[in-house]
Amino acid sequence: MKISKERRVSPQGLILKDHLISVNRVTKVVKGGKNLSFAALVVVGDEAGHVGFGTGKAREVPSAIKKAIESAKKNLIRVPLISGTLPHPMIGDHGATKVLVKPAGEGTGVIAGGAVRAIMQALGVRNVRTKILGSTNPHNVVRATFDALLKIKDPIEVARLRGKPLEEIL
Repeated sequence: MKISKERRVSPQGLILKDHLISVNRVTKVVKGGKNLSFAALVVVGDEAGHVGFGTGKAREVPSAIKKAIESAKKNLIRVPLISGTLPHPMIGDHGATKVLVKPAGEGTGVIAGGAVRAIMQALGVRNVRTKILGSTNPHNVVRATFDALLKIKDPIEVARLRGKPLEEIL
């Protein structure tokens, strides 16, 4: 999944919080034995509409997490939010995973599991309903969720393109 340049956001001036999604122990078998390393998957966000994810791999867990956070800061995107929820429902997919994200009314909370919950909390969404369809592999779930978030259209831009007031679109 390639994030286009116009959707990327610079981490300058943003106060980002990181959420660790998974740490995997990876073993590579070589002539002299087994090389052990760790792979980390991390989501960062400012809880105000900016979120990114990254992966890192190193011999120690803290180094892998640090690398993943640096990678996540390079992949930040902006997602339009309306009063703590998403503007419209969307389905994202990656590999054998599909993720359905739907806006929810005030007081619903974050109805999401696993990696999707971490992404929504990092994004700053307070009311949303989600469903993971297919594989629940954390890497695929994160990429499918970001696919859905990248497909979400900004209501202000949609209203401008249609030549209608924002209230009519919402």
